[in-house]
Amino acid sequence: MIWLGFFCNALAVVVIWAAQILPPAPVWDGQEAYERILGQSPRIVLASFVAYLVGEFANSFVLAAMKVMTRGRWLWTRTVGSTVIGQGLDSVVFVLLAFWATSGVQVLLGIAAAQWLAKCAYEVLLTPATYAAVNFLKEREGLDVYDSPLGPEPRTQGGS
Repeated sequence: MIWLGFFCNALAVVVIWAAQILPPAPVWDGQEAYERILGQSPRIVLASFVAYLVGEFANSFVLAAMKVMTRGRWLWTRTVGSTVIGQGLDSVVFVLLAFWATSGVQVLLGIAAAQWLAKCAYEVLLTPATYAAVNFLKEREGLDVYDSPLGPEPRTQGGS
């Protein structure tokens, strides 16, 4: 999923870039505004790529490590905990890379903190939907597996 998201971002950059270099339609009078607004897209998308990779891999690592530590229990602590770390890194890396030298560091860190809090709140709000999806898949597949230092350990009943 991480690489699919990365590919989608790359595709968006290519489309935005192509729209800037292709001649505009004769009836279009907004090309200058389009280029001014989207002209920053390479820097913003590069920042997005880096932040996405850092944040998503950190999120995945923390989620997997917490699943081992909790022996596959307490799904909500794993999803929220990994989001706190992953989205914290994502927000700080993105804002600093995308907007460096446009505002003071305090302003940028404030923006990153606001993004991070919004993302964490969203994760908390979607926790019931996450439980529903996970329980549906476990029921449908008849399988509940988590990793341990000795390898995958199937569970027949218990937590999420």
